[in-house]
Amino acid sequence: MPHTPISRRGFIEAGGALAATLTATASTASPFAQSRTGPQLKGLPLPPGVRLPTTPPRRKRDDSVGFAIIGLGGYALNQMMPRFDQADRAHISALVSGNPDKLSQVGEAYGVPEDARYAYEDFAKIAADDRIQAVYIVLPTAFHADFAIRAFAAGKHVLCEKPMALSSAECEAMIAAARRAGRKLMIAYRSHFEPYNVEAMRLMREKAVGDIRLIRSEQSYRAGPTTPAQNWRMNRALAGGGPLEDFGIYGLQSALYLTDEMPESISATTFQPRDDPRFTEIFAHVASQWRFPSGAVAHLATSYDSVNANFAHVRGTQGALIMDPATSYAGQKMRIEGQNARDVTPGDPTVQFARQLNHFTNAIRDGTPILTGGEMGLRDTRLIEAIYAAARDGRTVKLMPDGRMRG
Repeated sequence: MPHTPISRRGFIEAGGALAATLTATASTASPFAQSRTGPQLKGLPLPPGVRLPTTPPRRKRDDSVGFAIIGLGGYALNQMMPRFDQADRAHISALVSGNPDKLSQVGEAYGVPEDARYAYEDFAKIAADDRIQAVYIVLPTAFHADFAIRAFAAGKHVLCEKPMALSSAECEAMIAAARRAGRKLMIAYRSHFEPYNVEAMRLMREKAVGDIRLIRSEQSYRAGPTTPAQNWRMNRALAGGGPLEDFGIYGLQSALYLTDEMPESISATTFQPRDDPRFTEIFAHVASQWRFPSGAVAHLATSYDSVNANFAHVRGTQGALIMDPATSYAGQKMRIEGQNARDVTPGDPTVQFARQLNHFTNAIRDGTPILTGGEMGLRDTRLIEAIYAAARDGRTVKLMPDGRMRG
């Protein structure tokens, strides 16, 4: 993964204030190694620009859930781990990484004891560690299913980053493992806990723009020079087909939760440029067109090779909802146009991380339903498979209500 003063994901989610960083040369370091059995994880040093805490975490209530963080990359260190201090019932009790120096640095900063710092090859030992009730998987997508299934076998609950897995078959295996173990599985779809998107869902349910007729969504970013060996997101075996699974999944999600419908058909196109070392294995752009049972249509696009975009537009019979940026870590903006035109400012977007953790820990401790469970991750993976099938075959794919392709 490229290492710049601001992470690639952090850049695009912030709305693109520092476009010059996108052309920075990628680091030659890689978080994986190839073997005869496929990619194997290895640990990278602490990314530049990470600010580790200088004071110990605050003491939590007695029923706080202890998490083992699996993977100490930029997103875990810069976004999620600092938010544990804001969560009511979650704390970091263990770390899992392939880099001993980074384990030591991060462990000291977060007050994680030495005997709760695990190497990837020692992961199975978490089964005997009663300080760990749950794991948070923040690894390249190719490793989600394996670590989730092993975590369930160890008796732990699982919070897994999106996308859930590389295939619907892997998603189904994760769900089955959770059921066998009697443990919770949640996919980290943070926008379901972010005030602007939550309010947008409510407004659409109340027909604030009338009946929905059209949704347009785009998530784009222009990657700097890199190769599949340097950046796991450009590696098909680790990340899948490209930007759709990574940044574009936010648009896929928003089309579903803003319409509260499943598409009945999808058509799609992909583009993979020639002679570009960034895209020797993955697509640079993916676009799809959806038709819903209500008659509404959605046009979704995502790219690793166009200037920044992160928006969702909903047009209805009486007005429009404009979200731009739509799914950022911070800085969201939203307005209603047409009848009852107004700006909408429902709250601080940064609470989404702590709310996500609280939602999961409440499900573990109190048995409350999980909003973004494994079935949602499976549904979305099926839709991704349908998009690629439609693009590959040049046809409109018909869908069942659960996202499976007909025929």
